[in-house]
Amino acid sequence: MTPSSLSTRLTLFALLSATTFYFLYKFRRRCLKPLKHLPLNPNPRPGKLFFLSQTGTSKALSQRLLDLLSSKNNIPFDLVDPQTYEPEDLPKESLIIIIASTWEDGNPPQNSKFFVNWLAEISTDFRAGNLLLSDCKFAVFGVGSRLYGDTFNAVARDLGKRLRGLGATEMLPVGEGDVDGGELESVFEGWSEKVVTVLKGGLVMENENGIVYESDVESLESDDDDDGEGGGEDIVDLEDIAGKGPSRKKSVNVAETNGKLDGKREMVTPVIRANLEKQGYKIIGSHSGVKICRWTKSQLRGRGGCYKHSFYGIESHRCMEATPSLACANKCVFCWRHHTNPVGKSWQWKMDDPLEIVNTAIDLHTKMIKQTKGVPGVTQERLMEGLSPRHCALSLVGEPIMYPEINALVDELHRRRISTFLVTNAQFPEKIKMLKPVTQLYVSVDAATKDNLKAIDRPLFGDFWERFIDSLKALKEKHQRTVYRLTLVKGWNTEDVEAYSKLFVLGKPDFVEIKGVTYCGSSATSKLTMENVPWHSDVRAFSEALALKSEGEYEVACEHAHSCCVLLAKTEKFKVNGQWHTWIDYEKFHDLVASGRPFDSEDYMALTPSWAVYGAEEGGFDPDQSRYKKERHHKSKR
Repeated sequence: MTPSSLSTRLTLFALLSATTFYFLYKFRRRCLKPLKHLPLNPNPRPGKLFFLSQTGTSKALSQRLLDLLSSKNNIPFDLVDPQTYEPEDLPKESLIIIIASTWEDGNPPQNSKFFVNWLAEISTDFRAGNLLLSDCKFAVFGVGSRLYGDTFNAVARDLGKRLRGLGATEMLPVGEGDVDGGELESVFEGWSEKVVTVLKGGLVMENENGIVYESDVESLESDDDDDGEGGGEDIVDLEDIAGKGPSRKKSVNVAETNGKLDGKREMVTPVIRANLEKQGYKIIGSHSGVKICRWTKSQLRGRGGCYKHSFYGIESHRCMEATPSLACANKCVFCWRHHTNPVGKSWQWKMDDPLEIVNTAIDLHTKMIKQTKGVPGVTQERLMEGLSPRHCALSLVGEPIMYPEINALVDELHRRRISTFLVTNAQFPEKIKMLKPVTQLYVSVDAATKDNLKAIDRPLFGDFWERFIDSLKALKEKHQRTVYRLTLVKGWNTEDVEAYSKLFVLGKPDFVEIKGVTYCGSSATSKLTMENVPWHSDVRAFSEALALKSEGEYEVACEHAHSCCVLLAKTEKFKVNGQWHTWIDYEKFHDLVASGRPFDSEDYMALTPSWAVYGAEEGGFDPDQSRYKKERHHKSKR
């Protein structure tokens, strides 16, 4: 064989090999098994759009999708509440869309329990078989919170599995929206557009990795057919054909994602901001807030202060209610913010400077105080005092102790001789240990048993009870004033006197505040009604029983009847020569902080006035203030 013929044969072999590899590669990229076209429903029976909703989010999304389908694309669908639907009619349906929320412990919302349970039972019934819903096409979108870990969108995922098991054809993979991730709206919008595409006859294909949409196939083909220069993949080798070549997925630029990959996204999204501002909050930066309290306005008008005025000598008209973290790790049933604030188990957001937070909080607070000028009862003297806040209640909303710079923020407030009352929800024991001295440190003790705490606080943490117990123990190591804060919810935790008393030994608090829950109106996020609100007599009875259980360690010291609130105090520490000393010498406290020397709660206590003591005729109302009662005119029934 001559060298020239050998060269020719090698060239032909190389060309043949390259051509073979090229077509194998094209075959691999294109060999998607057609599933079927999904045209508009030929059956005149409209499709069914189910909403499994607890707080109203899934229902609102369903209504939006219904508008997109029926009004804008002429695809007939009925909006269905599953509690009004007979599940045995499902085999008659040809098109089903479900928007499903996941509620506590991965369970379905109340309005869908029967519907979901029926599906679960029928899918495991051998008599039904796997062809019961073979004429039905479906799509499911889940609404949940990724912060709940393994139960994230558990209901939606389970529904998808059950429907597939009964022979229904899945039009799209289960969509998963995260209510606390800030992307629910955009994820749902994208998913909805694909629903419309499929229902209008968009080709759906299936491969080993799941389902691919027509738009994705067109994009893939466009990539394959791109023979232009600089394509980036003009050399194809054996590894590429085997599916191990460079991925065509676009690389993610952190800057383009608004910092979401490095924990720099803002806590307060536009939706959260709008909700909170509607409630009267002034948002500070990206994660803090301030709001004027009704008791601040009340004492500005000389109409009485809050229970903290009666118990501890706070000047309510000089108190600023704020928080450096609008986020919380619980979703309590009695939350007076109706869960419009964000939630989280750790700090994952952009962080603002503590000095800027304090400066802006005071600025916004004083602007709100100025707006009371000219209001009946507001004197010039009280107005000027109100413009110089002396107290800061770090309890507005959320979990202040989550803020990484909480110590620096507290230091700044103390430097300005502003006292600090900080409330924590007993889920961050390490943060409590690291906290510098505050004027008074509260831990919310909303229940005395694990099951009740889970039901009332609805915590995000799986180990919530262990965190709760460790938080109480951490309180015991603090030398400044400490408080257990109990919120009584009638029918939920008012029978747990014995269990509550056993918690005293863990934290050895200086005080125990016992307050009846405040009813904040109806809300889809809470089952509470006025029936759950105890009377002041109920709070008194509970408090006396709890003090009795302590065997003299605590006694009932003060009350504020208007707030349905009672205070227990450590007898040995705060009852001196038969007189209670629950009030605070604020100037002494600031001097102690400035000295840098160790000190404890007894070093800055002050005498409690007689009108604030438990059982006094005034019921905790300051006699220097003017009691004002609204006249209520009830229309007679005809």
